[in-house]
Amino acid sequence: MARPEQSTARIEAFSDGVFAVAATLLVLGLHVPAAPGRLAHGLLDEWPHYATYVVSFLTIGIIWMNHHAQFERIVRTDRTLMLLNLVLLMFVTLIPFPTGLLASHFHSSADQRVAATAYAAALLAMGIAFFATNLWATHAKLFGEWITGPHVGYLIRRNGLGLVVYVAAIAIAWVDSTASLALCGIAAVYYAFPGRNLA
Repeated sequence: MARPEQSTARIEAFSDGVFAVAATLLVLGLHVPAAPGRLAHGLLDEWPHYATYVVSFLTIGIIWMNHHAQFERIVRTDRTLMLLNLVLLMFVTLIPFPTGLLASHFHSSADQRVAATAYAAALLAMGIAFFATNLWATHAKLFGEWITGPHVGYLIRRNGLGLVVYVAAIAIAWVDSTASLALCGIAAVYYAFPGRNLA
């Protein structure tokens, strides 16, 4: 008697909770400026916190959207996929740390490049983990039968292009931290669009 296939329901439910916590943690990096009588100026000085918050929140939200779409295509799971998904979630929950790091050191000429590099590197690591889940799902035949070879190839190319953008953001971080953050934002916008209909 064949062993029943493992449902993806529990992995999806756990992942949804982790995404929600990671997105919520980002707001802890926003601070009320200590600027008596100069509140407007103090709020303006905090713009790196707002910018990194927006990029990071959108990134986590869009990862969640694509994770949801991914598990509409993945109809069965195995232990390796669960492990790869845990690695993905580990990097998702890490995002608030480099977000705060970059926001806090944006005005520091000595440290902003390191902080921007750490930020882009964290997003790259997250992207690689997401990429790995698609690769394993392909190898282990975990996709639904309606996902054909050309569809899988499209998914792999689409994921790969986003990784190239994150690599570019790491390189640019050593020249211009603002441009590096903007590139990370562009990657989020790129992944926000669903791309080709795979249904």
